Amino acid sequence: MALGKSRRRERGVDYWPGFVDALSTLLLAIMFLLTVFVLAQFLLSREITGRDEVLNRLNSQIAELTELLALEKGNNQDVEDQLANLQSSLATAEADRSRLQQLLSQGTGNSSAANARIGDLTNQLNQEQQLSARAASQVELLNQQIAALRAQIAAVEQALQASEARDSSSQAQISDLGRRLNVALAQRVQELNRYRSDFFGRLREILSDRENIRIVGDRFVFQSEVLFPVGGNELDPAGRIEMDKLAAALLDLAKEIPAEINWVLRVDGHTDNSPLTGTGRYRDNWELSSARATSVVKYLISKGVPANRLVAAGFGEFQPLAQGDTPDARSQNRRIELKLTER
Repeated sequence: MALGKSRRRERGVDYWPGFVDALSTLLLAIMFLLTVFVLAQFLLSREITGRDEVLNRLNSQIAELTELLALEKGNNQDVEDQLANLQSSLATAEADRSRLQQLLSQGTGNSSAANARIGDLTNQLNQEQQLSARAASQVELLNQQIAALRAQIAAVEQALQASEARDSSSQAQISDLGRRLNVALAQRVQELNRYRSDFFGRLREILSDRENIRIVGDRFVFQSEVLFPVGGNELDPAGRIEMDKLAAALLDLAKEIPAEINWVLRVDGHTDNSPLTGTGRYRDNWELSSARATSVVKYLISKGVPANRLVAAGFGEFQPLAQGDTPDARSQNRRIELKLTER
């Protein structure tokens, strides 16, 4: 006992795990912010694309109405020219009739021819008046059509302005939503990181007397020899003692974490690169690592830890902590890792 205390004093305070915790938290926050930024950009691009389609359609309608208005103006000008010609002809006919009436009043010898001429001019005058009336009616109709087209163009322009205003409002709402989402999720990450630090701090206190239990980054690492017999997946008595401590710390922490934080404890099983031999229960290290992680999860459930807060995963020998085939490297790679994270 005295020798163990002396060794702990010689080791001193290890600041490296805390530094790694802070660095991993910063990286998680940066990755989260980048993900939210990409999502906001995706939603904004979809919203802008839809607005561009509406603006293009409105601009096309304005162009068509402008062409139609120009055509109607041309027709109106033709009718006005025709009306001017008819009015000129009418004025000429009235002048001829007046001149003939003067001649009729002055002489009597050619009164029959004059009367015939007056009748012809009167008929021609009546026809010219009818044509003038029809032309005036056409001008009035064209003016009404032009007024209606102008009203349509004004309505389309108002709709275009309203669409642009809605587009600006939507962009502002998306920007505000992204900002609020970033703030809310950043707070969630900070809260989970705080509880993760509390959890690891408690585990350090209750497991500090074991040299083969350590912290690597944001994970708590148990060497397999602490929990399992060689080649097996059933927790031995010493392993169950360690898992009892873990379950107690986890249950205490679960009472403090708010319900809105969807946290889980991930249990990862790892083996060394030594192939399994003989006709054992497991065909390869994949199955052995998965069975050991599952065994830990089931034991924690038996101690009252909610099953929906636990995840088991096996990685075989494909994520080693130490490289090489030395006994020490293989011993480090045979491990169970615990990581408190968000679902």
